[in-house]
Amino acid sequence: MNRPYYNFIDFITGKIIMAKLFIEDLQVKGKRVLMRVDFNVPIDKGVITSEKRIDASLPSIKYLSEHGAKVILMSHLGRPKGEKKPEFSMKPVAENLKTKVSAKVSFVDDCIGDSVAAAVAAMKDGDVLLLENLRFYKQEEKNDPEFSKKLASIADLYVNDAFGTAHRAHASTEGVTKFIKQCAAGYLMKKELDYLGMAVSNPKHPFVAVLGGAKVSDKIEVIKNLLNKVDTLIIGGGMMFTFYKAQGREIGKSLLEADKVDVAKKILEDAHAEGKNLMLPIDTVVAAEFKNESPATIVSWDAIPADQMGLDIGPKSIEMFTKELENAKTIVWNGPMGVFEMENFAKGTNAIAQALANATAKGAITIVGGGDSASAIKKAGLSKKVSHVSTGGGASLEFLEGKILPGVAALTDK
Repeated sequence: MNRPYYNFIDFITGKIIMAKLFIEDLQVKGKRVLMRVDFNVPIDKGVITSEKRIDASLPSIKYLSEHGAKVILMSHLGRPKGEKKPEFSMKPVAENLKTKVSAKVSFVDDCIGDSVAAAVAAMKDGDVLLLENLRFYKQEEKNDPEFSKKLASIADLYVNDAFGTAHRAHASTEGVTKFIKQCAAGYLMKKELDYLGMAVSNPKHPFVAVLGGAKVSDKIEVIKNLLNKVDTLIIGGGMMFTFYKAQGREIGKSLLEADKVDVAKKILEDAHAEGKNLMLPIDTVVAAEFKNESPATIVSWDAIPADQMGLDIGPKSIEMFTKELENAKTIVWNGPMGVFEMENFAKGTNAIAQALANATAKGAITIVGGGDSASAIKKAGLSKKVSHVSTGGGASLEFLEGKILPGVAALTDK
């Protein structure tokens, strides 16, 4: 990368405004290192159905363990809403972790209190301890100072490797840093900030952003922030129909945010005034019902029947977008092109995924952000064919909006 990973940037100017400590800057041997990880994994009847988030934090866990730290891991899982519910226990994660690291891995059935203090006291250098679900306490999401202080009391150092929660000022992401002198970013946090930061502050051109998803309202700030940085902005998904409406087009029964038509019109005007290439689909796949088996036809963007709804971009749009992406040097993709969960309306999304893979093979930096986009590229079997798939849906979106992430800002300045 062309900038240090731990630099925190001003999203408007792209200038470095502060640098944060990184895990390798810490002297960890013999120290108790409290690390926030994102182990919010899907569990079905006690079985973890996706280990991606566990695997993503392994480099940081192994680094600390191998360098003689006492590694204390904390995370949330699900939405227990401040109650201790067995179905949201971290214990299955601890069992899974035992199969992935050579160090001794233990589990304690609380995240604060005497039992935790005793478990930490019994640790040897290199050992790993996973605490119980942070959100069994309402104080976690409330960023309660006393709760934060209790979490911090068992640690000498703090590492945040949970980019997926970095946009939230919770006790474990922001509050705890007030009570621990040195707080650093882990390897996963580094990777996220590297790729997303480069795209926002110093992209290689041509820079193309592909934005999809259902609602314009979800992407307004991203569009505004990226519009003066990109060379081309491609818009697809359900929100394209609000842009069609802003142009006076018939959209039939397609998804519409009526209160955002004026916003879409302003974005179109701004793009034109700034000489930006804002691309909308020129054809769409329509059906009478929101069902996979509903008979579909392809129509031009200005010929959507009044009794039909658009559910995907059409083949001409796919060809047009693919051609644009082939020449890009930096691509950010956030949001599917259609209802990709339905096989018959997933062609547009799959085509974008393939176009990113092809661009990567030609040397482009390709970044996939957002939960749906990450799911789509995984479903297409192309996750490893792009430069980076963000682990943080909401966090990556807020980063691209130009917002400061509390979990990053709270880390110790270098």
